Amino acid sequence: MNIVLQQFLIEVPQAVAIWSALLVLSLSVLAVLVARPDRDRAPDEEPAPGSSAALAAAAAADLRRYADEVAVAATGATQTARRRRSEWLAAQAEVDLAWQAYDEAETAARRFTGADAMPTPRTPRTPAEYAQRERWLHQAAMAAHWRGELTARQLSDVFGHRDGWDPRRHPAEQEVTLARAVRDGRLAGYRGAAERERSAWRAAELAAESARALSAEAYAAAQRLRVAPASRPRTVPASTSTPARTATRWRPARVG
Repeated sequence: MNIVLQQFLIEVPQAVAIWSALLVLSLSVLAVLVARPDRDRAPDEEPAPGSSAALAAAAAADLRRYADEVAVAATGATQTARRRRSEWLAAQAEVDLAWQAYDEAETAARRFTGADAMPTPRTPRTPAEYAQRERWLHQAAMAAHWRGELTARQLSDVFGHRDGWDPRRHPAEQEVTLARAVRDGRLAGYRGAAERERSAWRAAELAAESARALSAEAYAAAQRLRVAPASRPRTVPASTSTPARTATRWRPARVG
């Protein structure tokens, strides 16, 4: 139980920090894309074809298209990372439940420690006694199966008298064997859940890293598009218009 708690205390703060950084980076990319000034360009500001301005505009269009594509990819990667993180959290919850089930089965099996050294109760060795022992074993195995403690395969082994299940043994011995089989099954279930949780964690880490890389690239592309010369709106300087109005102002003729 201490191992699970230690993993929780170490991995969850790391996941929170990763997702906080990813959220800040995504919001930055969105803010740059929304504030992009080249969306409001007037039609009469388009440069003439074949000019250097036209080539610069074409390059800016390519950059704009690339920035849009990377932004879409970053959004998809962020959604995938969220889905992978949800899957990891679900797998972590499964590990906690599997560990709790194993701990309970281990506690139950521990009650029979030293039972092998105790003498088996003496009962008459008659066909009726053996039939009663077999019925007890089958009923106990069926009850354990309905509680989810034995799998269908284990139950089949009980009824088929395979894998060490001997209906001729005394119910006291069968009870010890049944408790240990439940414990071993719970341990195998916990190990499988832990392996799935590790796989889900690795998948979530890879998805988060991909989302971070794409978000950073989208932010960089949006920044390059923002400072591109062709994306800046053209403005007429105030110094070129004011003298023209002053020079054409009407003046009265001087009288000689």
